[in-house]
Amino acid sequence: LGGRATHAISGGAPLGERLGHFYRGIGFTVLEGYGLTETCAATAFNPWDRQKIGSVGQPLPGSVVRIADDGEVLLHGEHLFTGYWNNEQATKEALSDGWFHTGDLGTLDEDGYLAITGRKKEIIVTAGGKNVAPAVIEDRIRSHALIAECMVVGDGRPFVGALITLDEDFLPRWLAEHGRPAGTTPSELADDAELLADVQKAVDDGNAAVSKAESVRKFRVLPAQFTEDSGHVTPSLKLKRNVVAKDFAGEIEAIYHA
Repeated sequence: LGGRATHAISGGAPLGERLGHFYRGIGFTVLEGYGLTETCAATAFNPWDRQKIGSVGQPLPGSVVRIADDGEVLLHGEHLFTGYWNNEQATKEALSDGWFHTGDLGTLDEDGYLAITGRKKEIIVTAGGKNVAPAVIEDRIRSHALIAECMVVGDGRPFVGALITLDEDFLPRWLAEHGRPAGTTPSELADDAELLADVQKAVDDGNAAVSKAESVRKFRVLPAQFTEDSGHVTPSLKLKRNVVAKDFAGEIEAIYHA
């Protein structure tokens, strides 16, 4: 970065607490903010001198934030849009009594810092009625060098499971370190005890960030990565959860009936 840059601003997608600490650890502070098209961009931001990593900061002047009973982030202020173009139904669903329903889930701490914990539409409700926001545990599991992607499943199921893909850049190193032939594919490692043990370590680390009811009990390692070409992620690398769930329905069933 040339030696003079000390700060950057992040707001296009969740940075994640893990990356926030990583950048701070190398002496480069990334200040995270939050906003949507409907809020004319930023509505909350981390002050440079009072940053809280893992949060998107405090509401900017003129912006009011509150958390609904179901955990949804609601916004109020003159910076909000007045409605969707030629879509009265969508406007009615999004705006209520002057509050904009963002569809995001979050929390406010005692200092007024907002943390985004997931998307309301991505909430998983287990058979036992437990609401699970997958973003936190997925980010922790993905932080392991061996893991490329993780998708938590469990809607209507007795417990939480996960579909996991292996990082194709790290896999050759893992193969060499564990005496496996070069070029061994993820599908050939599906039942490899050592590999499954290492994946379990990543899952255990993720489970440490959530309650027991939200923790991943079982997982399946998939034979290929989720890519834009495969249709499983968007151009901005967001998971198309419904597509993954449809294409890997057999793997999901195996988690609960193996």
